[in-house]
Amino acid sequence: MTIVLGAIADDFTGATDLANNLVRGGMRCLQVIGVPQQALDLANVDAVVVALKSRSCPPDEAVADSLAALSWLREQGAKQLFFKYCSTFDSTDQGNIGPVADALLDALGASQTVMVPAFPVNGRTVYQGHLFVGDRLLNDSGMQHHPLTPMQDADLVRVLARQTAHPVGLTNRAVLAKGADATRDHLSALAEQGIRHVICDSLDEQDLSVLAEATVSLPLVTGGSGLGQALPAQYRAQGWLDTITEPGRLQPSSGSSLVLSGSCSRATLAQVANFLERQPEGGFALDPLSLAEGDKQWEQALAFAFERLEQNAPALIYASADPDKVNAAQRALGIERAGQLVEKALSQLAVTLVNEGVGRLLVAGGETSGAVVSALGITTLRIGEQIDPGVPWTQAPWPGREAPLSLALKSGNFGGVDFFTRAFEVLA
Repeated sequence: MTIVLGAIADDFTGATDLANNLVRGGMRCLQVIGVPQQALDLANVDAVVVALKSRSCPPDEAVADSLAALSWLREQGAKQLFFKYCSTFDSTDQGNIGPVADALLDALGASQTVMVPAFPVNGRTVYQGHLFVGDRLLNDSGMQHHPLTPMQDADLVRVLARQTAHPVGLTNRAVLAKGADATRDHLSALAEQGIRHVICDSLDEQDLSVLAEATVSLPLVTGGSGLGQALPAQYRAQGWLDTITEPGRLQPSSGSSLVLSGSCSRATLAQVANFLERQPEGGFALDPLSLAEGDKQWEQALAFAFERLEQNAPALIYASADPDKVNAAQRALGIERAGQLVEKALSQLAVTLVNEGVGRLLVAGGETSGAVVSALGITTLRIGEQIDPGVPWTQAPWPGREAPLSLALKSGNFGGVDFFTRAFEVLA
């Protein structure tokens, strides 16, 4: 059986974010962790999202992993390919958005793709090529302090031009307002001029619908998950996709509830604070400097988690901290080691606690989610219903249990302030 859409996501939560919107658009979606090494049963699957950990790795590695994913997805017969990155265009001047997009276009023999990071329902919009987070330009949104991919320029044409040797153009709101045919004609005119990458304005869902209709015939589209929700309607219009009821139905969940947070975004910091306001005894803070001294703090965190779970109360273990504290740890340990210490601690906690009965696990942060899912040995996730825009519950089979393991993998920037509490209420 062939699939309609094959997507390559540059981190784990980004993959789940896109898969969530595909389900909301009416597609049955499977997320796979890395490029599958064995045959998968894709019956009753319309879209597959391959989750990579390629956002902040060296560009050559990101390109190689993405091309391997592309090859596998083409073998599954995908009618269109989607390169998914964050709605805040997280990258550096070296990549990895530009290099990966170039490599995918070369492999497909395609001359042009669009760049559509906007996710209006989550406050990510693009106007005249400039990315806004809410009412703030990207470089004034808090993303300028990101420890791995600090975004200090909101002009995406300029940002992308530093990552590729090919011309970068713009399709602005005035073009989109004329409809899909005019937008398609505009893209064709840019292609004739040799414009390979086109940043696209998007202020609302209508803009995304116009772009989906205008680009459904392109071999490759790229962007955030907002475009993903608009594409299924176009696939149905093309006759590629049937109308499907309840594409996000999951099995009933069971087991204890655990939150692991490694993200230091403003949204996640607010979610941690809200959880601790509601449950002052419910959280345990990890510190990279303490983790560097040995196993004592990890063992304390584990004991704390066991105590909470025995009380049938959710436990929060977090390394989320304000920028000053993060910077201090990075200066003392180095950026890479500080991050590795946190990811290792949270991953080991996840493995131990899931094996001891945690059945509902929420992980905050893309890098953290990737590390946790890898440590758990999870290779596929069935995508369920949305908790908040961009974040669904997912499920993976777990050996020795009748009920699957339920996971929510949250991008650091996503979710309402009460997300850590409300997520478990939605699952129940």
